[in-house]
Amino acid sequence: QVQLVESGGGFVQPGGSLRLSCKASGLNFKLANMGWYRQAPGRQRELVAISKADGTADYADPVKGRFTISRDNVYRTSYLQMNNLKPEDTAVYYCNTNWRSREFWGQGTQVTVSA
Repeated sequence: QVQLVESGGGFVQPGGSLRLSCKASGLNFKLANMGWYRQAPGRQRELVAISKADGTADYADPVKGRFTISRDNVYRTSYLQMNNLKPEDTAVYYCNTNWRSREFWGQGTQVTVSA
C-alpha cells in the first residue's frame, strides 16, 4: 500500500520560507512522478509543482521563480522549497502520486502566511 506522509508546514510571515517534505513508501519511488497540490479555503485543489521520474519538473504560474520541487530517490522523499511566501500561498498542501493507475494523497500540511 502506497503511503505519503507530509511534514514541514507552519506559520510564516510574508517574504519568509518553508520547506515541505513528503516521505513515500510502498512504491518504486524513482519511477514515480511526485506532485504537490494545495487547497485554500473555499477553493478547489490545485497543482503547485510536479517532479517527474525523468528528472524534469513543472510549476504552476503563481509559484514560478519562488518554489522549487526536488526529490531524493534514495530516501524516497519529495521536497517543496517555498521562498518569498505570500498571503495567497496560505493553504493545505498535499503530496500526490499516481502509481499503477491509482492516485494517492498524503494527509496534508497547513501553510499559513500572515503578518
